[in-house]
Amino acid sequence: MSILAMEEKQEEHLRVSHTSSSSASNSNTSMESATVGLVMNTLLTARPRKLQESISRLDSPPKSAPLGVSLEHSLWILHKYIKDEAEKEESLDQVLVPMIEHSLKCKGSKNHNRAMILFNWLFQDELLFQALATNLANIVLRKDDHFIALGWCILARGLVEYEITMNQLLSNGIKEKYNALLKILCSSVTHLLSIVCNGSTLQGGFELPTRLSVAASDFVIALSVALTRKDMVSNIPDKKMKSSNISAPNLRNTLVATAVNKEVKPTSIPSELASDLEMKMQLWRLLDDLIILMQRLLAWNRNSRPLHAKGLDRVLTWLLETKRCYGRCQDEAGSKMVKTGVLLLSSCWKYYGILLHLEDHKNSQHYRELLDQYLSGIEFYADNYAQESSENKDSGIETINFFLSCLLLLLGRLDGKQFESVMSEYGMQISRVLISQLRSADEDVIDGAVYIFKAAMFRTNNSLSGSRLSNTTYLDAVLPSLLHLLDERDGTARAAVMLLAECCSISSDSKCLEEVLKRLANGDVTQRRNAVDVISEVISISLDSAASLSYSMWQEIANHLLEHLGDEDVVIGAQTSKLIPMLDASLVLPSLVHLIYSSNERVQLSASKAFVAVLKNHNLKSDVICMLLDCLSNLSETLDPLKAASDPREGLKLDTDRVLKLIPEWSNSVEDWNVLIGPLVQKMFAEPSNATIVRFLSCISEHLADAAGAVFTHLLLQTRGQKEIDENFFSKREAGTHTEYDSVKRQHSLFGRLCPLLIIRLLPLRVFNDLKSSHVYGQLLNEDSRHDNRYFKINETGSIAELLLNRAFSKFEFEDVRKLAAELCGRIHPQVLFPIISSQLECAVNSHDILKIKASLFSICTSLVVRGPDSLWHPDMLKIRKTIETVLLWPSMDGDELSKAQHGCIDCLALMVCTELQASKSFKVSKTSTAGKNSSGNNASSYEPHAYVVHQLTRDRKELVPSAKFGTENMFEGTLSLSFRLCMANVLISACQKVSENGRKPFAKKILPLLIRSIWVINESEIRAACIQVLFSAVYHLKSAVCSCSSDLLKVAVKSLKDGSEKERMAGAKLTASLMASEDLVLESISSGLVEATTLLSTLTSSDPSPELRQVCQNLLLCMTSI
Repeated sequence: MSILAMEEKQEEHLRVSHTSSSSASNSNTSMESATVGLVMNTLLTARPRKLQESISRLDSPPKSAPLGVSLEHSLWILHKYIKDEAEKEESLDQVLVPMIEHSLKCKGSKNHNRAMILFNWLFQDELLFQALATNLANIVLRKDDHFIALGWCILARGLVEYEITMNQLLSNGIKEKYNALLKILCSSVTHLLSIVCNGSTLQGGFELPTRLSVAASDFVIALSVALTRKDMVSNIPDKKMKSSNISAPNLRNTLVATAVNKEVKPTSIPSELASDLEMKMQLWRLLDDLIILMQRLLAWNRNSRPLHAKGLDRVLTWLLETKRCYGRCQDEAGSKMVKTGVLLLSSCWKYYGILLHLEDHKNSQHYRELLDQYLSGIEFYADNYAQESSENKDSGIETINFFLSCLLLLLGRLDGKQFESVMSEYGMQISRVLISQLRSADEDVIDGAVYIFKAAMFRTNNSLSGSRLSNTTYLDAVLPSLLHLLDERDGTARAAVMLLAECCSISSDSKCLEEVLKRLANGDVTQRRNAVDVISEVISISLDSAASLSYSMWQEIANHLLEHLGDEDVVIGAQTSKLIPMLDASLVLPSLVHLIYSSNERVQLSASKAFVAVLKNHNLKSDVICMLLDCLSNLSETLDPLKAASDPREGLKLDTDRVLKLIPEWSNSVEDWNVLIGPLVQKMFAEPSNATIVRFLSCISEHLADAAGAVFTHLLLQTRGQKEIDENFFSKREAGTHTEYDSVKRQHSLFGRLCPLLIIRLLPLRVFNDLKSSHVYGQLLNEDSRHDNRYFKINETGSIAELLLNRAFSKFEFEDVRKLAAELCGRIHPQVLFPIISSQLECAVNSHDILKIKASLFSICTSLVVRGPDSLWHPDMLKIRKTIETVLLWPSMDGDELSKAQHGCIDCLALMVCTELQASKSFKVSKTSTAGKNSSGNNASSYEPHAYVVHQLTRDRKELVPSAKFGTENMFEGTLSLSFRLCMANVLISACQKVSENGRKPFAKKILPLLIRSIWVINESEIRAACIQVLFSAVYHLKSAVCSCSSDLLKVAVKSLKDGSEKERMAGAKLTASLMASEDLVLESISSGLVEATTLLSTLTSSDPSPELRQVCQNLLLCMTSI
């Protein structure tokens, strides 16, 4: 058979073997897929050595044997298929996908080299290389499959890192095409970074990478490190490629030439180095991508590997600084700067990169060699560049920073056993090297050294949060050296401060802390300042850590800080004042309260500031405020015993006032009073007799008013649990059978019922202004809640107003509680109060209930004082005045309960007069019109209280008055109306005493002329004497306001002295004396009548039958003659 026939037959056989269907013409693609799949399976399952041997024997296509049996046949078909597809520019997925899947399946085993062997053979052909490399770079972009992407990253990393022993191969396709391969793979970096950025999961609030993002980041790192190699293209075929081939001399020489020499002057580039520089430029173009990658690595490692994360942070900072310094230059000089940056990046990144892999089984075995190199590098540059010129010294510092970053990365990536082993072997050497660096002038050097030093001391490269250091042997060894560094005030001392603070925070014993506190107590200024800094760091660490010092250790810290409040050194004193508020309040608050009373003004001032800061720092902790109240209560019993003994009230006032004056400064910082109000109310009810709590609450009354709803809610809740008082409660005391226990119980009940009232009294009036408040008024505005002709149902306590009315008008109640409740009822809005109070007063008068009469009058008087015209001009006030008139018409005896009630009526009418005279004219007119319109048709002017009182005093007609004490059956015309008129005089006298300064002139203008005119026509001598007594009180209390009618007043006095009865003459003498003692304006206005008055007084001194009056006139005469 001819060769041509044999080839045709072989091709036919080949076609048949590729066929998987009976119809070859319609299934060509399917046959190729099956054949390629079979070929790839054969090759990827072969033993690596046999595969290499088959490649070495493959000089020409095989001429016999089935393809499924021979590796050579499979290799030849693969080669031909790739070549054909490359020429047609078709996809090579059927070749690459099996390789990718194989890499994923065989990751970590020796069998994963098969794909590398195939690539190494196929890459020898330029056409096949371009097709395979381009398709490999593109497939990860086209295939949206996580498993394909994961296998791709593993396969591509293997290509980049030469995962086979190259000197055992007869071909070096990967090595020869390495530069071109790296360029092509660089096109996939952006897509891989998107996988990295989106490949995180949140666990416990921290980011963790997925398996795919780990593989993607490791590939980018491997690719970037590969771009830094100088031996990527080598003419020595048997040279081994080791990514960890780093010797200390080589490392030093490289860094001297590039990393630390920022004035590298690249000139002409030899041709043999052109490719090397091109790769470094490719790395420079990836700078932004590397920055993004470092940010993700930092996020992933921050929680799990803090020491490694610190190294990542430093490298990230260095990349950003490199970009800033070398990446924005456009001119020729800038081009040279860029080349310098390129060399600097390449020189350092080759060492950083090998320490960044998340999965690295190769370099992890060489950590001891790397550690030796980094430590020797630090020592070398520290020894040889410390005394150099500034330029060289800076270079040495930068190189030391480089080594420290490498150390952080290396030590931080070790597992627990490796790190423990390293510390056991290198611990003291690391400490010795790093302690020397704590004295560096560069902050970054100190910062890096401190981080590594902490890891060495605490024997862990993981977080120390929540843990304690039980083995302190190593710490005890280095403690003296660290303490010695506190003797200076510099960067070294600052580093020592941080390290000692960490020691104190996690050490299981207190030795370290005790040594620091000794320096605070007995050291010089520098040592004490540094000691305070250590304590500051300890406190800061404790705030961010689950681990904490023991209570006794915190107490020691607190005691030492308190001792240095107001320290002579301003820095220590100021820092101490800032630190104390950060401690637990129970450790410092009681002592601060006492220090506020220190005789040392500096200590007192510092303690006051710290006290306020403590409260502000704990302003949401009610237990702290309750603790303060306890401190103040104890303070009032123990402080200043001498003052308290001589004047207990004054002593107590001094004790608490100094602290209470600081409360407003704290209270203004509280944002949520609802948190504090409940516990404060409970504290008050638990200790109702504690006056300190009341005074404290008065300091924050405005804030309580802002949260009045919460205050009233808690008050009503507490009062609902109180037992109501009944007749049996007082029966034992009245019968004289009560025991000491009953007295204590009664006393406790009294304070308990006073308690809510005392809190309400602290609040400003505005809390009662909201008529829509359900807490304040409940159903009182609802007409249905008033029963039996507007009579209030007294047993209801669903609101604050109902509570007050209940306590004021309940049949059985403590007298002190009733008085205080009646007073507080006066704060209730007039629209709510007066319909109820007028009915209560009327009911009390009808039933002759003196207690309720007095309670009603007390409420009305309070309302007039606090509400003013709003109360005075309420329509129900006319009804109240008529009821008061009825009470004043009752006969009474001085000192009895009815007499006391009548005094209340007099005060009530007097306040009506004062309120009227103090009110503005416009307001009064509008309200008067309303009152007149709503009353029983009376003229508005008759409603004016002053007119009513003067009219009742000065009219002479007799009236029917009741003959019985409380009865109205036997009415007769008699002189009892005289007592009523005298009550009206007392009303005016009381009004003179109560009227405010702005009401004096209206009083003098409206009332005095009416009285002066009426005196001459009043028939009753006793009433005339009472009117003169009113005029005397007016002159005495109104001062210069009576100037306009002072001459008429003198005439009244003279006439009464001449023609009046004994009472009138005595009243006239007092009026004259009051005028003589008045201000100069009054004296000038009466000067013309003084001669007649003097003559009359002289006559009365010798001739008046009353010895008392003669004595008064004689004294007046002596005063007048001495002027």
